[in-house]
Amino acid sequence: MAERKNTHGLTLQTVQGVTIVDIGDMEIWDGADLSLIRDTLTNLVKKDRCRSIGIQMQCVKYIPSGFFGMLYDWFEQGISVRLYDPQPRVSNMLWFRKFFVPQSDECFLLHTGEPLVEGEEWDQFPESTEVSVEMLEHLTVEHVR
Repeated sequence: MAERKNTHGLTLQTVQGVTIVDIGDMEIWDGADLSLIRDTLTNLVKKDRCRSIGIQMQCVKYIPSGFFGMLYDWFEQGISVRLYDPQPRVSNMLWFRKFFVPQSDECFLLHTGEPLVEGEEWDQFPESTEVSVEMLEHLTVEHVR
């Protein structure tokens, strides 16, 4: 059975060795929410020695820009990072599409961003109405005609 506890307003649950942080039904995270998540992850990794963490993304519609960078910092320290149930608005973000691979329909694992199969091309223009600065930098006159 999964263990549940509440830390700083966030629900923590351990499932199959992964400690999952759930921020609840908050759709939009601001800087304070990101700070709370960062502090919680820091405690989990440094104090509790968790090596595999996850974030429940079911209700999230907007993420501050520092979120993915924070996750990648943990990844570079050898921590396995998963995102659960991201909405299409999140999963179509450029950074998400480059650095997360599906483990199941609802779970995505952070990886290096390198193609998983030799010769595989990364789709740099996802089917999304959102346009990021990174996408605009890649556009040429021929792309917009």
